[in-house]
Amino acid sequence: MEYQTTIKNAFTLSGPGLHTGKFIHATVKPAKANEGIVLRRIDLSPAVDIPAVADRVVGTNHGTTVAVGDASVSTIEHMMSAFHGMHVDNAIVEVDGPEVPILDGSARLWVEQIKKSGMETLGEERRVFKLSEAVEWSEPESGIVLHAEPADRFEVECNIEFASNLIGSQSATLVGYSDYEEAISRCRTFVFLHEVEMLLSLNLIKGGDLDNALVFVDKPLGDEEKNRLAKLYGRDPESIQVRDGVLNTIEPYYPNEPARHKLLDFVGDIYLVGRPVVGKFTLKCPGHRANVNLAAKIRQIMLEQK
Repeated sequence: MEYQTTIKNAFTLSGPGLHTGKFIHATVKPAKANEGIVLRRIDLSPAVDIPAVADRVVGTNHGTTVAVGDASVSTIEHMMSAFHGMHVDNAIVEVDGPEVPILDGSARLWVEQIKKSGMETLGEERRVFKLSEAVEWSEPESGIVLHAEPADRFEVECNIEFASNLIGSQSATLVGYSDYEEAISRCRTFVFLHEVEMLLSLNLIKGGDLDNALVFVDKPLGDEEKNRLAKLYGRDPESIQVRDGVLNTIEPYYPNEPARHKLLDFVGDIYLVGRPVVGKFTLKCPGHRANVNLAAKIRQIMLEQK
């Protein structure tokens, strides 16, 4: 029998939120059995608890957002991915703002802190949901197909396709959880330079930085563009270069890092079922909206079977 877990010692990660740019502290604390993952907005009076489940998702635009009433917490997917990948069943996450810090754009720092904290075994059996039938979410107009089917363990095959040959078609896989930390958790989010410009014009990604995303450049980068980026991010224009189609501010870990990051996101979003799911997932062009819709379908099946 496997028992539920929580973290042994509290820890805090701090940094800007991706969209608001507000400096936010997220403190992860141990929780009791069967509490699941709960986001607690401690900057509100009284504090508001938001269960990290698909029923509470209110937004999936450039991240996953959960809410209770007017209280919300966004960009939770990397943290949730770390909890799922590292087998944290229960935790209270106290945040003093409307976002989770974006950190380096991956789940790596969450994983490191979970390992430093240690794990506490609780006296209740681990709750998992084993798929007994196929479940699918598809959006034919955009080519999205997320398929889940019964299996003996958690497996994910992730396939992405981009018109730009800088990414093109890529795939990544995760069989079980043993490779999650090394092969998936450190893979960072990615964006095209023209998307950065568009998001900035919409007053979003105020907390974005050239160090927390792979920035793909699919057009020549002129001096005017370099100067604008340098001024925006406090860099020397001469330091901003393009190497193999990627801004040289960070180096890719893997040729297929975008596909691995999409898998990382899915591991976080599917945890919104409310417990680990035993099944095989085959993903074509996943994104937060589709991930959450699949999680919601599976969660509904799970609740109906109680």
